[in-house]
Amino acid sequence: MKILSLLVLCFLISAVYAVLGVDISDYTSSDAFHCMSQNGYSFGVVRGYCSFGGVDPNGVDNIENSIDGGMNHTDVYLFPCFPCGDPAGQVDALVDYIAGTGYGMVWLDIETWSWSSDLGTNQQFILALANELVNQGQSVGVYTNYYNWQSIVGLGWTGVSQYPLWYAHYDDWPSFGDFTPFGGWNEPSIKQFNGDVTVCGVNVDQDYYPL
Repeated sequence: MKILSLLVLCFLISAVYAVLGVDISDYTSSDAFHCMSQNGYSFGVVRGYCSFGGVDPNGVDNIENSIDGGMNHTDVYLFPCFPCGDPAGQVDALVDYIAGTGYGMVWLDIETWSWSSDLGTNQQFILALANELVNQGQSVGVYTNYYNWQSIVGLGWTGVSQYPLWYAHYDDWPSFGDFTPFGGWNEPSIKQFNGDVTVCGVNVDQDYYPL
């Protein structure tokens, strides 16, 4: 009982010094973002580029709606299309599309999809994405998790570990206590701790960021 009480206390203390956010892939109105901002969520990450190989048609509206709705910070994620090739071109298309919208950084969404069976080929593709974002003057982050990284590039590959990590683990627990180092990351920056939940009438994933 004492151990359980201590864990609860630690959670409550950590929650005080953290903020919650959402990431979205559907159109979301400014009213919905305002509702979220009034219910404990202070940052949003919106999809800007889709795995089919083109920009998200709702991306610009969602960035602007997130900002107008009162989110303190709004980022964008790029879900790359490996079979489409031309990683630099995918980055350029996104950056051109969202220019001037007031977004923060761009996260590379690296999860199991249509990747090569050759880990080295995947590594080079991801490096090309990250390098072009840097060339375009963007702040870069990487979204993934332990098992996706293992299957796509190998746990030991550290080629983009200089960038912040946003990892996914759906344990419904806004804490980094579950994190296992991989890919050169010894600690993460953001955790996606819950997926496909409804907040203010919108399907979102829930995210945690410690202050």
